[in-house]
Amino acid sequence: MTPISLGHWSQPHVAEPFLKQMPLGRWATEDEVVGPIVFLLSDAASMITGIHLPIDGGYTCRWGL
Repeated sequence: MTPISLGHWSQPHVAEPFLKQMPLGRWATEDEVVGPIVFLLSDAASMITGIHLPIDGGYTCRWGL
């Protein structure tokens, strides 16, 4: 959640339907998103040439992806 998105996503009528479908039940923090980005930019990920890595608290799992 960033300061810009907080105004929109903190509204209960907007947030509640999404959070109810999210297995972790909360929004990702900036720090939780930074970790995977840093990894993918590092030499530790040198053999990864393409990946779809949702950082969404399990939201996409509801579609069986």
